Amino acid sequence: MIALINKLLDWFKALFWKEEMELTLVGLQYSGKTTFVNVIASGQFSEDMIPTMGFNMRKITKGNVTIKLWDIGGQPRFRSMWERYCRGVSAIVYMVDAADPEKTEASKNELHNLLDKPQLQGIPEPLGHPRQRDLLLLHLLQGEGQHR
Repeated sequence: MIALINKLLDWFKALFWKEEMELTLVGLQYSGKTTFVNVIASGQFSEDMIPTMGFNMRKITKGNVTIKLWDIGGQPRFRSMWERYCRGVSAIVYMVDAADPEKTEASKNELHNLLDKPQLQGIPEPLGHPRQRDLLLLHLLQGEGQHR
């Protein structure tokens, strides 16, 4: 798990060629945003997580890279805040719980609603075309059933 996190950090470093970056993690509730932040920060995984109410911010330094992570609550009442915390960041990381196919459509709709905001134009998207995002989400969720 730690090797995966280190590879992810190396990928972010190579992608932006910066020593400091700011990322916002968004997604529906219980999609693993806080768990992801905790694993990156400490290398520790815990199943006993409390849902994020509002937002959390953590600054993590690995080597010569400092990442400021905004972990935004995924409950419906907090989704209106997503846009505010996504403005001016280096990248938006949208988390999806592939083990919960019932939330697929809602997750896709929330992602599209967020990325359609004019204030967020210019934020890097690894999969820039909406159809590519949908295909990746569909592929992940279809593959999930094969692992049971």
